[in-house]
Amino acid sequence: MSGELLYPLDNKPTPECHASTLVETPDGLVAAFFAGTYESHPDVGIWVSHRVDGKWSWPKEVADGVQNDTLRYPCWNPVLFQPKGGDLMLFYKVGPSPQTWWGMVITSKDNGNTWSEPRKLGEDAKIGHLLGPIKNKPIQLADGTIINPTSIEYPKEDGEDQDWRVYFEISRDLGQTWEVVGPINDGVEFDAIQPSILTYPDGKLQVICRSRQDVLVQSWSEDQGRTWSKMTATALPNPNSGTDAVTLRDGRQLLVYNHSTRQGEEPKGRNMLNVALSDDGNTWTPVMTLENEPIEDGYAYPAVIQSADGKVHITYTYDRRSVKHVVLDPERL
Repeated sequence: MSGELLYPLDNKPTPECHASTLVETPDGLVAAFFAGTYESHPDVGIWVSHRVDGKWSWPKEVADGVQNDTLRYPCWNPVLFQPKGGDLMLFYKVGPSPQTWWGMVITSKDNGNTWSEPRKLGEDAKIGHLLGPIKNKPIQLADGTIINPTSIEYPKEDGEDQDWRVYFEISRDLGQTWEVVGPINDGVEFDAIQPSILTYPDGKLQVICRSRQDVLVQSWSEDQGRTWSKMTATALPNPNSGTDAVTLRDGRQLLVYNHSTRQGEEPKGRNMLNVALSDDGNTWTPVMTLENEPIEDGYAYPAVIQSADGKVHITYTYDRRSVKHVVLDPERL
């Protein structure tokens, strides 16, 4: 239905940006992303933009990694979430690298216009620092339980690589305390991170995850996230790039992903961004190509929600220079 950049390429608040997140509030849509000189630079903070009267506001930095007068770490991967019965939450990570970062959260009582002081999520004996939802939005069950889909990148002994593991952080008190479930994969058959959670009428949950094995991978839970099935491959390709998914109100599942690998001719890798639909989470049908014109840094890290009016809203990194927002009518897919 529409597509636009949050801000123009020739007038940017920062040189680079990445990893957008999206939420609907009573005041309208709110987007956040990390931005600064480049990913992992100490000046990278979390920036927020509001959609007001049909236009995106100029982004403002709302969180940074300042530790003291002489030390600042980069911020990473914000995730917006509006729980029922609680304040708007903005999760993000702070630290030198994905192997050493920790989870933070700020909250807002006025739909993202002002924010609380940052709070560290804490630690757990199984995984160390709690990280919050690693890239994609949590879900909230009917009883109020919040499930954060998350993952960790363990350094290997040789220091050259990491084991990628998917796990979950579960809260029954609106995010005050968290219980860790998993990791659910061994990092051997599939190196997987950045899960999205899909829901089904029979109470089942499914995660779709990024992997290093050139495919998207999945796992299922039949007990509201307490235990998960063995991770298996889907039929969809993946160039080791982030995805996001949402369960539509009509029961279909919608996935936004790069339908490509890193091999072959262009468009490949992150130079192609697509939408697929499924009725059951097992059989996926690609239905739309959002982008396929090769650019330097591609189209990546989508976030997707369905708004109260039924429209689907997607944001994604556009060449690491801006964030693009597109609106789809799912009834026409």
